Amino acid sequence: MRNTITTMKPFWMEKTKDSSTVIQDLISSLNNKREVTLALRTGLIDARADFSFLRVRGLRNILKFLRSIADSDSAICVFWSTQSAPQLQVVPVLFRYSLNRSVTENLVPNLDHVFSVKPMKITSPSTDTEVALALRVLEGCCLLHRDSAGFAHRHNATKVLMDILSSGGVLVRGPCLDALVAIMLDSSSNQKDFEACHGIEKITELIKDNQVEENIRLRCGEFLLILIGHLNGKEKTPMAKIHEDIRLLLGERSASLIWAASQFGSTLDPEQRQMALQIQARRVLESLEL
Repeated sequence: MRNTITTMKPFWMEKTKDSSTVIQDLISSLNNKREVTLALRTGLIDARADFSFLRVRGLRNILKFLRSIADSDSAICVFWSTQSAPQLQVVPVLFRYSLNRSVTENLVPNLDHVFSVKPMKITSPSTDTEVALALRVLEGCCLLHRDSAGFAHRHNATKVLMDILSSGGVLVRGPCLDALVAIMLDSSSNQKDFEACHGIEKITELIKDNQVEENIRLRCGEFLLILIGHLNGKEKTPMAKIHEDIRLLLGERSASLIWAASQFGSTLDPEQRQMALQIQARRVLESLEL
């Protein structure tokens, strides 16, 4: 007993290491928050610019940042906290600038500025590259931060994305489908908007259209598989009639294949799941040709 007592450390020495660890964790947390805030602030400055090439630079930096924090729980938590600050929210900026179709539509020749003292403000329209990047950023934000889907809903995101999908080129359609999945997965509001826009009907039209690039048709098939797989077994979903809609639009054979394929794959690792998804999407396309 005596030997045991003599080897015990005083209580203040026992806590010294813990206090040091706490301080180090605090410093690390503050540094992490500063880095996240700086990355967002810098990227958003460019993302709000009047010229497309500057917005592209900002979007690339934000996308790079989102990818860098995807595997860090602590960094994701910091990102969550920043999105409560309006000046650091990413999604609203995307819809006000890069995904704002009214900017392009309002480029009507007007000579009023010639006779005015006030200089004319010029805002360059979004290029396909910019739109594609903005859609990737939107996807990343919604996957990392659940409330970003709500921000997107306030900007009528589903209708905006469906318009892009209908009228956009090959460069934007793939990212558009991925962004649609991201904003809809856990958002009943966006699912309702998708149904109101006749989204399933428009997706199936692209799948059946042989004039559409095969890659886009395959991506549409993947979209349906992911969406149905997510909705299966959920009660009170806004898209309760999705199975019936697909059966009417694509036929019994394709609808049965989509339903069966969407039941599997949850136990696979991401790489295997993606490969299985691509195989099943191709089978859906082949079933339409039989």
